[in-house]
Amino acid sequence: MSRYDLATAQWRKSSYSSGASDNCLEVSDSHPGIVPVRDSKTPHGPALVFPAAGWASFVDAVKNSHFTGA
Repeated sequence: MSRYDLATAQWRKSSYSSGASDNCLEVSDSHPGIVPVRDSKTPHGPALVFPAAGWASFVDAVKNSHFTGA
């Protein structure tokens, strides 16, 4: 059982998700201190929950190209 109630979460698609692709990530900004993340193909499936500071560090790393494709 999740300790976070995400029933009222307001989800938005990542700006990096392609409109024509099924590979879409959704995040919710409606819970202070945490960032729930889910796969848009399974909106009623599980969500991963990250601390807001950790998620912000990850997003900054992606924006600054600290990850490269293999």
